[in-house]
Amino acid sequence: MITIQNISKRFGKLQVLDNVSLTLNGGQCVALIGPNGSGKTTLIKSILGMVMPQSGALLFKGNPVGQQWEYRRDIGYMPQIGRYPENMTIGQVLDMMKDIRKVPEAALDRDLFDVFELDKMLDKRMGTLSGGTRQKVSACLAFMFKPEVLILDEPTAGLDPVSTELLKDKILAEKNNNRLIIITSHVLSDLDDLATEVIYMQEGRPLFHKPLEVLKEETGTDRLAKAIARIMAKQGMKKGVTTV
Repeated sequence: MITIQNISKRFGKLQVLDNVSLTLNGGQCVALIGPNGSGKTTLIKSILGMVMPQSGALLFKGNPVGQQWEYRRDIGYMPQIGRYPENMTIGQVLDMMKDIRKVPEAALDRDLFDVFELDKMLDKRMGTLSGGTRQKVSACLAFMFKPEVLILDEPTAGLDPVSTELLKDKILAEKNNNRLIIITSHVLSDLDDLATEVIYMQEGRPLFHKPLEVLKEETGTDRLAKAIARIMAKQGMKKGVTTV
């Protein structure tokens, strides 16, 4: 569904993406992880068309993106921190996005709107919302227009345990509907329940891109966090770094 071919991006002297190539298919939930500064955010922004790589190409469903922005209508994006007009209510924000997207009401995905009970909060102004409620609005908007690709940046940050499980259920349901879902998160325990594939970014390029089950088998572990820790320990030993 998304093919990334040898893309590179530099900001000044800093090489942020270094000849990255990846193939991401529908029906997969891909965990995009790595340390801060490894290129995750720039890779996501490249997919969204918010950053233009200096070289390489990005294809969406086999078609080069180039300067064609229409493909972004098929991507739902949930940012880590949703920024909305502070004086607008939840209802006004939702209505504004519906007007922009021009999708008939009957065609909208209302699952998260309903389970998060946003109908009871439509008159609340965005500037008064807690971080968790703001996350619920962002999640609702990401899924509402039934995109083929969902990019979720720290989706459970600030959510209470019940809301976290409701969001996880929705993510799994959309994966089973052949959506491509890309998740970045520092909460690796959440990814254990969701991810089918793992991309680990390091110094601007993928250190590996593997199915989660293969990764666990290769490392002899049963959790993603343990698998990553074991791989990083081996990397440290190869470089002559003492680990404790």
